[in-house]
Amino acid sequence: MEKQSAEQRGRIARVGAQRTPLAQERTDNGDISEAMGRHVITARAAATFEPVGRSVATARGFVRDTLQGWGLSDIVDDAVVLTSELVTNAVVHAGTSAEVLCLRDAAGARIEVADRYPDREVPIHDASRAHPGPDREGGRGLLLCSALATRWGVDYASAEKRVWFRLDLPQRSVGMRSSGPEVPDAALPVTDSHVRVAVVQVDRGGAIAAWNDDARDLFGYRPEQVVGKPLNDFAAWPHTPGTGTGIAEALVFSRWEGTYGFRDAQGRTVPVYASHLRVRDPQGEPSTVCLLVPEDERAVLASPQRAPATEPVGGHDGRERPGVDPFEMFIGSPPPEDLDGLLQRTVERARDMLDGDAAFLLLATDDETELEVRASTGLPSARQRFARVPVEAGSGRYGSARMPSVHEDLTAVPGAVPLLTGTGMRSVVTVPLKVEGRLTGSMGVAAETSGRYTNEEALRLQFAADRIALAVESARLTELERLRRGSLSFLVEASDLLAGTLDRDQTLALMAQMTVPTLATWCAVYTIADPASEPELSYVLHEDEDRIDGLKALLAKVDAPDPVPTPGARGWSAPGDAAHSSALRNSLRSLQLDEPTLPAPGTTLATASAVGGETVVLPLVARNRVIGMIVLGKPTDERFRQEILELAEDLSRRAALALDNARLYSERTAISQSLQRSLLPPELPDVPGVEVEVIYRAAGEGNEVGGDFYDLFPIRDGAYGFAIGDVCGTGPEAAAVTGLARHALRLLAREGFSGPAVLERLNAAILDEGARSRFLTLLYGELWPQEDGSALLKVVCAGHPLPLRLRPDGTVEPAAEPQPLLGVMDDLELYEETLTLEPGDVLLCVTDGVTERREGTRMLGDDGLAECLTTCTGLTAGAVAARIMRAVERFAADAPSDDMAILAMRVPK
Repeated sequence: MEKQSAEQRGRIARVGAQRTPLAQERTDNGDISEAMGRHVITARAAATFEPVGRSVATARGFVRDTLQGWGLSDIVDDAVVLTSELVTNAVVHAGTSAEVLCLRDAAGARIEVADRYPDREVPIHDASRAHPGPDREGGRGLLLCSALATRWGVDYASAEKRVWFRLDLPQRSVGMRSSGPEVPDAALPVTDSHVRVAVVQVDRGGAIAAWNDDARDLFGYRPEQVVGKPLNDFAAWPHTPGTGTGIAEALVFSRWEGTYGFRDAQGRTVPVYASHLRVRDPQGEPSTVCLLVPEDERAVLASPQRAPATEPVGGHDGRERPGVDPFEMFIGSPPPEDLDGLLQRTVERARDMLDGDAAFLLLATDDETELEVRASTGLPSARQRFARVPVEAGSGRYGSARMPSVHEDLTAVPGAVPLLTGTGMRSVVTVPLKVEGRLTGSMGVAAETSGRYTNEEALRLQFAADRIALAVESARLTELERLRRGSLSFLVEASDLLAGTLDRDQTLALMAQMTVPTLATWCAVYTIADPASEPELSYVLHEDEDRIDGLKALLAKVDAPDPVPTPGARGWSAPGDAAHSSALRNSLRSLQLDEPTLPAPGTTLATASAVGGETVVLPLVARNRVIGMIVLGKPTDERFRQEILELAEDLSRRAALALDNARLYSERTAISQSLQRSLLPPELPDVPGVEVEVIYRAAGEGNEVGGDFYDLFPIRDGAYGFAIGDVCGTGPEAAAVTGLARHALRLLAREGFSGPAVLERLNAAILDEGARSRFLTLLYGELWPQEDGSALLKVVCAGHPLPLRLRPDGTVEPAAEPQPLLGVMDDLELYEETLTLEPGDVLLCVTDGVTERREGTRMLGDDGLAECLTTCTGLTAGAVAARIMRAVERFAADAPSDDMAILAMRVPK
């Protein structure tokens, strides 16, 4: 696929591309100026895809390569998903060719998919109608357009239908907020029925000068109880009662917004969201006006927009300067556009701001129960990416990431900050990142000496965290949306690949190849044959092929993980523990003993490093049964992102169903083949003085049972019976008639019945089957080798293709007359015909799969078979059968669609 995509990219760069078997592409880049509504087209690319299944994957690659070549990576995933659905509708469901046209302009791209099946049915959005299920084959293309596209539509012509959709590039104002759009009432912020905003004015000395009624209602103090007292007596900074330093710093800022605690008249600390504004009265006396609301109503005061920077940053103490955007003041201008760059610059600035030795930033999971390390500086590599710690690590305020905290000496409280265990850091300050009252992350700065940080540093860091939190959350959501849309595109292609095979071994290989290296560094697949069986290691893959054998040997020594049906990924430490133990033992032995037979330590250590990171197990559950497990692993010091684990879980569900389908198909094929073999004679007897050869070819991938059959068996001394027949249809019913016919022929013939009597009794037995009966064409005969070297035959041809006799001079003639077939009429009047095969004569018997071999409108027929037989003069029976089969196979290019059986008998000269 990669090679094909590269070829397409080359064709996109040229005008007037050559036609390929799947697509004819045409492109024009550069100075194209064509009006498309209000958008001016700057480039275009088009391709036509034939109505074959593989065209869908080719169309996806064409659109992906085109948009990536134009630099439109932000909309590639959505475009690929929509194109896949629309092209599938055209080439698979409608059975017509599909033309894909890509148009680029300054604001985004427009993609059109045209087919030759102008069905005018458009899905109508009706709230009263249930949405179609995810398993429904059709109807998803236009619904996806409605969900993902900026705009879309359908154009009809007399001979074609053209579905188009437009995708606009997203806005990239990182860290900036603007007035929001209209939203439903249910999505508006929630407040009390009577919104109260406390207005507290604080004079130059930090004492409360004014206290309004809402402040009295919120905190329970009358004005005379608080006016003239320091604000320090009531504010808990940051979030913690009893701390008196830091609030004065915030009161001298020209403008400040953030969260802290306020102690009410009952002694409780009430979390509040505050907006401070520094003002002066007519006499020039400065004071600070503090607007306070409960933290869960912060939307009332939170600034909806930040002004762009108009002046350079005036200092490096973390304070806001007039005319400077606080976000840009902390991050710098221009800010990084990607999340990783933004987070890395954040931790570096935080470390420099507090003169620390290390800094780290963690983002909260959606359920706010864990924090995931996303950026760090000054810490070991094992702590840098995707390590996870709980939000609530212990009791008290220092055990929660929801509250700011300062640890002057970590040696006095071991394990207080799990991320810093064993790093040599002694003091640390951590603050939460919150957006609209919800915990979105945590940021910390650490130093190697104790006592470096106080609440003053916590205030400065919290100030920076409040400024950066919104930008970080916005960038995180943008990245998450991109990942989810990329995951959708990945799952679409994975589903196509898994649905394209029913071979168990190929399905196992696909499962591993789709996860490595996209999701994991290595992968192992365990399968469980039945509920009573133990898990069996079935497939192992590593991104480095040199590591596969060592990894397979290691996993073979480790007990398989328990087959737990609980969905989701769970950790598995056994491979890493076993690898490190083995590496240690081999290293010690290599140091103490000098024996060439010992394994090289480097190989074992390399294997230990390959599996030393995070390892997870995902169950493969299909039809309410655990049929296996897929194990994903990372090398030393690496962990999985939560989004990757969620994607792996989705993939495991699809893979489990594909693997179980392959298992069922393999079992069904094995049963079918076993039954087919049981319906044919195990071996042919040697007939004195007669050469006998049989060739049997079962048609179809699964080799359906039933169909054609043959037999050759001794009746009594010097007499042999032979038969070749064809039961109508395939499957169990046809197999039942086949088994009945073969065994009845042997039994009746050995009881001394003549050929017509044998077939008449067989006809009655078939009719006794009732609705399960199938009609049967049959050529039955009895053979007596003679002392003069000839062979006497008595045959009955009941509706079967006539046997052909080849004489030594090349003459070909029918050896019997046609008679009624079996299983249709009650009363049959059958008779047998007698012939003698002279030395050199050949008798050829075939089923209708040979004579009805077709190529277009041509059919081989009886005449074609006779013509082929005339070329077989002088050949042995085996050579005659082989030449006839070769001629039949070469008659048509396609694989045979019907079973074929050839029975050749020759009397040698």
